[in-house]
Amino acid sequence: MTHLRGVKPALSPDREPLTKAPTAPKRLNAHARAEWKRIMPQLIARRIITKADLAGVENYCMAVGAVNQIAEIMAGMSIPDLKLGGLQIRYMQTARQLAAEYGLTPTSRARVGALGTDDDDDGASMLSIGRGRPNA
Repeated sequence: MTHLRGVKPALSPDREPLTKAPTAPKRLNAHARAEWKRIMPQLIARRIITKADLAGVENYCMAVGAVNQIAEIMAGMSIPDLKLGGLQIRYMQTARQLAAEYGLTPTSRARVGALGTDDDDDGASMLSIGRGRPNA
């Protein structure tokens, strides 16, 4: 299978996936812990997470926790803090990128089942549309 630049390989079940969700690390804040508890059953059920992936999942949860914590802080302000807003945006970007790594976005979830099957390809190329028809 060849990969083009910028194209991520399809996610597939791992050979040694975790079968039971580990408890959330104690260093996670309440928001991050809630995210851990929300996503871990999905990751375990899809069999795409291993013990080696736990640090990345923890980083994802920490980023989501930071986003929510900043949102709470900014909700109590009469004037938004632009530095906090910029920090929140960076945490959101990090969380989105990490979520894509573990199949937590709609696009990355679609890759989980896309192991080389292309049901909508009927053999006709888009470049050949209109060719081979008799001229009108």
